[in-house]
Amino acid sequence: MLRQVELVEKVKSYDPFVEEELLNKAYIYSMRAHGSQKRASGDPYFSHPLEVAGILADYKFDSKTIITALLHDVVEDTEKNLKDIKRNFGNEISYLVDGVTKLSKLEGRTDEFKQAENFRKLLLATSKDIRVLLVKLADRLHNMRTIEFIKDSVKKKKIALETLEIFAPLAERLGMQEIRAELDDLSFKIIEPELRCSIIQRLKVLRLQDEELLEKTIKKIEALLMKNKIKAKIFGREKKPYSIWKKMKVKSVNFSQLSDIMAFTILTEDLEKCYKILGLLHQTYRYVPGRFKDYISTPKANGYQSLHTTLIGPLNQRIEIQIRTFKMNDLANLGVAAHWIYKDKVKFKDGKQFKGISQILDILDQSREPEEFLEHTKLQMYSDQVFVFTPNGDLISLPKGAMPLDFAFAVHSDMGLSCEGVKINNSIKPLYTKLKNGDQVEIITGSENIISPKWFDLSITGKAQACIKRFLHAKEDDELKKLGKEILTNQFKNEKIRFSERNLKNILDSFKLKNVDELFLKIGRGELPPFKIILSLFPEKEIIKSNNNIVLLNQIKEKRESSILLKGLTPGMSVHYANCCNPIPGDSVLAYISQGKGLIIHIDTCKEFRKINVNNSKIINVRWKDFVKGKDEFVAKINVIIKNEIGSLGSLSSIIGKSMSNIRNLHITERNSDFFKIELEIDVIDLEHLSKVIVSLRTSDFIENVTRI
Repeated sequence: MLRQVELVEKVKSYDPFVEEELLNKAYIYSMRAHGSQKRASGDPYFSHPLEVAGILADYKFDSKTIITALLHDVVEDTEKNLKDIKRNFGNEISYLVDGVTKLSKLEGRTDEFKQAENFRKLLLATSKDIRVLLVKLADRLHNMRTIEFIKDSVKKKKIALETLEIFAPLAERLGMQEIRAELDDLSFKIIEPELRCSIIQRLKVLRLQDEELLEKTIKKIEALLMKNKIKAKIFGREKKPYSIWKKMKVKSVNFSQLSDIMAFTILTEDLEKCYKILGLLHQTYRYVPGRFKDYISTPKANGYQSLHTTLIGPLNQRIEIQIRTFKMNDLANLGVAAHWIYKDKVKFKDGKQFKGISQILDILDQSREPEEFLEHTKLQMYSDQVFVFTPNGDLISLPKGAMPLDFAFAVHSDMGLSCEGVKINNSIKPLYTKLKNGDQVEIITGSENIISPKWFDLSITGKAQACIKRFLHAKEDDELKKLGKEILTNQFKNEKIRFSERNLKNILDSFKLKNVDELFLKIGRGELPPFKIILSLFPEKEIIKSNNNIVLLNQIKEKRESSILLKGLTPGMSVHYANCCNPIPGDSVLAYISQGKGLIIHIDTCKEFRKINVNNSKIINVRWKDFVKGKDEFVAKINVIIKNEIGSLGSLSSIIGKSMSNIRNLHITERNSDFFKIELEIDVIDLEHLSKVIVSLRTSDFIENVTRI
């Protein structure tokens, strides 16, 4: 355990402006506050904040970061509070300590909620001062180094998984590869101990096969560089067990198929020599196609710069080589910490200045719930990158597999929300196109937001998904409020009572609601039956409620004039069209309110609808009148029996196309030597359009029969 004087001298060795008196005070304050507390290892609890401070001092962080490390558990684990910290150490340190401290008032909430809410609090504090996250990472690193003392194996695995999924990727976002690699390996050791051991054993076997492989390779490359009068240092290493396992998973290969488990780093003085060395290696050894990456001209989001290439090396072995300057190497290993060492003019009180973190903070602005934020953050952190350009030539980095909507939301949320189409390399492409390195992307925007739930399938980034979900939540709530008002007004008409919104305010307290909008929302969601509102306003009123669905269906058919209009409701949000009967405009339809979903629409003769055990008070009469033709498309299902002859399928497709319809899905359900039975999903505008398609199909000599499903 570091002694007080040793810690102070360590910080003084790199920080001539150290606040020595305050640092000494923090050491004594924390030691006394933790008193006789013990860790699971049996060591004094104070040894933990002291070790955390030591880790940060190794990275040469400023004295306020070291002081925060000493105090980071005081508020959470002792009787001291933030007021004490503020009084003794000032506002800045008080803010940093608060940022690292977990929320205590979360009793009765799930573990998932607590984890997500604490993570959200940490990131909010990080957005104002990056040092909050640095202390938390050092805290987690020391906890992982001592995790074997925790006896509860379930708890251990939970901590290790959280480290692997959240904290190790965060370390990478800050460019701190040393910490990332250690967190990965320590977590891997807990989560997959047998797998890790088998990889280590395999590495030992490889080492025995040729103990001098690394050394011989280094000497050959050194000789090549010396011959060409290039000064450089070369380091060789085996890849870490977790890194090897990850590559095995991604490439779906076993260990014996992994040939590039050795990595070499060549460090030189300046940028020009990096490219000179690369050219020399490619001239001398065979280059493995598709394995070259230039992160110098296009750095990663965390600032990482290096040239990567894979060669069939001097000993006829496949080897991975990274080439960079000495400063780039420090930035690669130390990340944010290197800025302190090189005294770069970086504002560490602005977390958004660090691109890798700012992308996650963007998600924080869009997510409504803590669990939602954590889910989208994990999406953002687990991704390889693809680099694309805006029409102005600005570089945008996205996860591999990203699509145009991900690009649009990465540029600006408003661009994503108003996206109507995309041009990729000056050619119009569909929104499901996966972007490739070097693509130039231009988003076509419109004045209206046309977002629908389908957009979730057209995006993969956390920010895009969070923005879409936020917009749809707001739009869904607006639609459900309108729907709830329509349903209530409709119920008043059926009961021949004049509807007055003002009167509803008198019954809000009895339903524990704040305003009329909340009441409409509850009705639209199916959480509050409208007849209860009428009974609350008019207790003397007798409302006939039949328990027989068939009787009610007949009653509703007689009341077409007081039905709900479907116009303006978005499919997949406030209204859902049943897959069993696929209703389209023109069909005689009914609906029921499904709790949390809104209206579920069926054709009124649908057998499946009659099987559903729905409370009669939730069955609603709906109509298509005034539906805007041409603006919306609906899916209709048809069965086609077609002759098994050359050209028959082409004829089928041609007829549907000429009828201004489109085949969405096609499935052959039966086949024999004479006929095929095909189930088709086609886009139609309404019942009249579907009828025209069916009539056109029946005129073909190739088609034996057509029926609607």
